[in-house]
Amino acid sequence: MDKPNNDEWSEEAMMNLVKTVTRSCEVSGEELHVMLNLRAQKKLDFVLVDIREMYEFSLSCIKGTDMLLPTSTIHQHMDELKKLASKLLIFYCHTGGRTAQMIFILRRMGFSNIAHLSGGIDAFHGEKLKNAPFPKNIRS
Repeated sequence: MDKPNNDEWSEEAMMNLVKTVTRSCEVSGEELHVMLNLRAQKKLDFVLVDIREMYEFSLSCIKGTDMLLPTSTIHQHMDELKKLASKLLIFYCHTGGRTAQMIFILRRMGFSNIAHLSGGIDAFHGEKLKNAPFPKNIRS
């Protein structure tokens, strides 16, 4: 089945994409690129969370990252994540290993509206930024 381009996504197609992503707890680089474009058009809402360390974020980040929650300190910010639990939370790291572990832990804690970028930022071929300013809600 051909996927519609960004301008042709119906409400049903977007909901099916979100269901697929949350059911599998994974989003591909291509799917995330589409989702970021849909979010820019205010057709889709989610929170993109980088769980790498600050120095990694400085080297390169995905344009549209909403939060930086380094894995070294994320345990200190679980209350903040719980407040966002009603939204789709998409996590990414360098290659997907840290986020796969994070998804496992969060699922056991009761989070269900979560996914991770399979292959991490390395697998994302959309727009990346170097030396981007840290998100306003950085948690270090």
